[in-house]
Amino acid sequence: MQITVTTRDGTPHQVEASTGLSLMQNIRNAGVEELEAICGGSLSCATCHVYVDSLPARAELSPRSADEEDLLDACDDLAENSRLSCQVVFDPALDGMRVTIAPES
Repeated sequence: MQITVTTRDGTPHQVEASTGLSLMQNIRNAGVEELEAICGGSLSCATCHVYVDSLPARAELSPRSADEEDLLDACDDLAENSRLSCQVVFDPALDGMRVTIAPES
C-alpha cells in the first residue's frame, strides 16, 4: 500500500504504508524528515500538519476531533483539507491517498 507525499518544494515521494499506523508514522518511517512531528503524535503540536489532496474513491477520513480542530485553528496555513497526520490512522481504504506537507508555521 502506498501514499504519495509531496514535500514543500513540490517533490512527490512514494511512501510504503502500513495499516494501523498513523499517517505521520508512515511518512516519518519512510524518511521524509520535512514532516517534523515534534510531539511524536501526542496531539500537542501541529508540526505534522498536511493537506489531504485526494483520497481513493471509497475512502473517508474520520472527522477531526475537537483537540485537532483547536491545534489546526492556530496554524497560519489552515485549509479545508488540513489534517494533523498523527490523527489519521492508515487503513487499506486509504491506499493511494495523496497528501502535501503544509508550510512551516
